[in-house]
Amino acid sequence: MSSPRKSALVLLLGLVVASAVILPAVSLADTDDPPTRVARLGYLEGSVSFQPGGTEDWVAAPLNRPITTGDKIWSDRGSRAELQLDGSALRLSSNTAVSFLNLGDNVSQIQLSVGTLLVRVRRLDDNETYEIDTPNLAFSVLQPGVYRITVDESGATTAINVRSGQGEVSGAGGAYSVYANEYDVFSGTDELVENSQPYGPAPDSFDAWSQGRDSRWDNSDSARYVSSDVVGYEDLDGQGAWESTPDYGNVWFPRSVEPGWAPYHDGHWSYIEPWGYTWVDDQRWGFAPFHYGRWISVRGAWGWVPCPPRAFGAVYVRPVYAPALVAWVGVGAGVAWFALGPREVYVPSYPVSRRYVNNINVSNTTVNTTVINNVYNTTIINNKTVNVTNVNYVNRRVPGAVTATTSQAFTTAQPIARNAVHVDERSIVSAPVRAVTPAVVPTKQSLLGGNRLAAARPSANVQARTVVARVAPPAPPPAFERRQEAIQANGGRPLSVGAVRSIPTGRPPVTAAVKLAPPAMPAVVHPPERPVPASSARGEPARPPSAAGEGSRPAAVAVHPQELPQVSRPPSPSTANTALERQHLQEQQQLLAQQAAERQRVQQQQERDHAQLAKQQADEARRQQLEQQQRQQQAQQLTQQRAQEQQQARQQADEARRQQLEQQQAQQLAQQRAQEQQQQQQARQQADEARRQQLEQQQRQQQAQQLAQQRAQEQQQQQARQQADEARRQQLEQQQRQQQAQQLAQQRAQELEQQHQQQTQQLAQQHAQALQQQQEQQQEQRRQLEAQAQSRNQKPARPPNQKP
Repeated sequence: MSSPRKSALVLLLGLVVASAVILPAVSLADTDDPPTRVARLGYLEGSVSFQPGGTEDWVAAPLNRPITTGDKIWSDRGSRAELQLDGSALRLSSNTAVSFLNLGDNVSQIQLSVGTLLVRVRRLDDNETYEIDTPNLAFSVLQPGVYRITVDESGATTAINVRSGQGEVSGAGGAYSVYANEYDVFSGTDELVENSQPYGPAPDSFDAWSQGRDSRWDNSDSARYVSSDVVGYEDLDGQGAWESTPDYGNVWFPRSVEPGWAPYHDGHWSYIEPWGYTWVDDQRWGFAPFHYGRWISVRGAWGWVPCPPRAFGAVYVRPVYAPALVAWVGVGAGVAWFALGPREVYVPSYPVSRRYVNNINVSNTTVNTTVINNVYNTTIINNKTVNVTNVNYVNRRVPGAVTATTSQAFTTAQPIARNAVHVDERSIVSAPVRAVTPAVVPTKQSLLGGNRLAAARPSANVQARTVVARVAPPAPPPAFERRQEAIQANGGRPLSVGAVRSIPTGRPPVTAAVKLAPPAMPAVVHPPERPVPASSARGEPARPPSAAGEGSRPAAVAVHPQELPQVSRPPSPSTANTALERQHLQEQQQLLAQQAAERQRVQQQQERDHAQLAKQQADEARRQQLEQQQRQQQAQQLTQQRAQEQQQARQQADEARRQQLEQQQAQQLAQQRAQEQQQQQQARQQADEARRQQLEQQQRQQQAQQLAQQRAQEQQQQQARQQADEARRQQLEQQQRQQQAQQLAQQRAQELEQQHQQQTQQLAQQHAQALQQQQEQQQEQRRQLEAQAQSRNQKPARPPNQKP
């Protein structure tokens, strides 16, 4: 190597070492931060299965489940699914197997083992890597667009249809650029062969369905109120109404919720690393409002305060995903929580840096950074799980805001609505409030999400299929049993990203391998092989060697001397018939011997020249290979240096944006304080005026009450007098009636007496008359008897009823 090259290499290595030394310490601390984004299972149709990273079980895919590195999705026959990210969407057709090899802040690396995947990329940052890895190639998305990628059942062929955008294919040492409206089929694994088609397949029902989903996304009304980096905001359309409020700005109020509904009530808790216990809501729109923003109760109705969209000229921080924005309430053996309100600090229960805590709060709500730092120092730096007593949580006292359940339902992903525990409101007010999630060791059921086991799953061959990757992905997640032991040893608290990396993988039996695609580079010519054409720069792909007759000219090939044609040997002199012939033959043999000796000398010289040429060619090949390696090393070092410089620039820009955001927030807070003071003064004046009016009103009410009491007393007295008069009148009438009754009784008695006397007199008269008549009759009978006796001269007989 020449001296200038050595000097350049030494200088480059020095720059790399120096850049590594001056990297800010915060970047090292941020390496343990979890990703700020996830994918969402946003649409399911048919039989769709899901396998969390580090497990062997396939379960029915749950709607709104956050998806991260290591998770796998299988869309069975006649099924479809959609995975939503902050700036893209992945749509799976039937019989399609997809998994996430890596999902970080700037990396989206998806494995497509079989089936059809339609990728819609709306936004692609300059430092973002978006890669689809298949069994025979790695496809890198270079521009926003629509890409349809299909892997056949054998895994030997990948078809790429670029509807719009631009991408690059890497595999088998070659690189191929694919542009909009191109359809290319790549076959082979050891050697990648491109077959460019003039026309792609006609759009089918899967394309039409995908276009319908894009239309919902592109024409979402909620995009006017929510940041475009919030996952799932388009599902809010038609499910609620946006209203502008004076205190919180634009607020979304859901419809069709049951009376008494509160946030974080209809769903379950699932354990998703590295965040720990994560809320999975049952509502179709239930992703964005439960992982971004804050909730508030306005006039008895719950509303979601979102992350605002990008504003021109204002500092923008991309919303950071959170597992659940809640605070926790101590209610004995159970678990209880309520939604955080605006301006309230969310405290992660998983290990994070100060910068992460700041970003996850300022990107989701308006909050004072000083308060964030105090909370960070107390709960994370000092590792204190303290009861929060100095924060007046706005939602804590809202009726029905606190949801409680049993510890078993919490750790086994049971539906909270069916396992809710009633807690008395007075107990809630006096119960302690904690900022971090309870430290409880998860169960495998909490990882699976409480879903039933699924029979539909990819075959073992598909799951174990090796894929090609351009960017090396991280190691797959360790087995859950190993992580569970580590979490238990950590006191039930979630593990840091670095702690998870240090756990032995213990991968399940069926695990796909990843083969890194070799870098596209010129092939070294080794004689006597035909030279391979060099790969072109990025954007001009290296194609496989052309066949003869297509404008290609084979390189000259050196022939070994032993491969030269041999001269035929003359007949022997002993076979000659005459002396002349024998002499002639002897002369020929001598000549041939001289020629053979000369030819042998020439052959030896050619062999020496050929060996020297081969050595020179091998030395040149080694030199070219060494130079190529050096150029690659230099390019990698320059790339690393540029990446570090870009990272430093991004960090400086982020720090500047953070400081600017803090200044804006400080100004906003100052304005808010001034407004609050003015409002408080106005409120005091209004309160004084209200108290004065209330006092006057009370005086008027007291006077009115006194007058009313006087009138009531007068009315009571008048009523008493009237009642007394009425009573006297009734008594008088009663006496009159009694007198009249007595008079009537006396008259009746007199009448009866008179009647009785009259009747008695009449009876007496009648009796006297009867006696008189009887006496007269008796006298008549005696006269008759006396007359008869006299006439007979006999003594008259005494009548039977006559007394002597």
